[in-house]
Amino acid sequence: MIFIETKLKGAYIIEPEPIEDERGFFARTFCAREFEMHGLNPRLVQCNISYNKKKGTLRGMHYQAAPHAEAKLVRCTRGAIYDVIIDLRPESSTYKEWVAVELTADSYRLLCIPEGFAHGFQTLEDDTEVSYQMSEFYHPENSRGIRWNDPVFGIVWPDDQPFISRKDDEYPLWNISNRRCTE
Repeated sequence: MIFIETKLKGAYIIEPEPIEDERGFFARTFCAREFEMHGLNPRLVQCNISYNKKKGTLRGMHYQAAPHAEAKLVRCTRGAIYDVIIDLRPESSTYKEWVAVELTADSYRLLCIPEGFAHGFQTLEDDTEVSYQMSEFYHPENSRGIRWNDPVFGIVWPDDQPFISRKDDEYPLWNISNRRCTE
C-alpha cells in the first residue's frame, strides 16, 4: 500500500499496490501493522455500506464526538464520489481546513480519516456505493454534524443543488466560540 498524506495532518489517501497476472490482480487495502507505522488507528469494529441512487446525492458532514470519536477508512465500490473531510481538532495546525478527494470504483483508492474530522461526500454518478470501515461502534448520543455549505469552511461542491436529507441540510452552522469536536 502507498500512503499519501493529505494537507490535513493524519489524513491519508491509500493506493493499493496490485500484484497482477492473467487472472486479474490482488492488493491489500488494510494492514494493522502498516497503519500503526503511519500513526493511524488500526482498530476496525464496524463496516457500513451507503448506496446512493442519484448523482448529486450529498451525505454529510458527519462526525462522532468524544469519547466515541471514530476513525474511518472509506472506499467507493461502485460509481464515483467527491469525498470531503474537515479537520475539527482545535489543537491542529490545519484546524477548520478541508480537503476533497475523488474516489472511484475503478481507482480502488481509499481515504483514511482520523478521529476529530467531519466527513461527507457527494456522488458523481447514479448508483454509487460507498464502503466504510470504522474504529468505533456507532453511539447515537455522540453523533454530530455540521452544515454542508457552512461559510466558515467554504467547501466547494461539484453540485451546489444537492439531493440531501432534511437532517443533513438542517445541521447547525459552525460557531467557533462554542463548537468543538469533543463536545
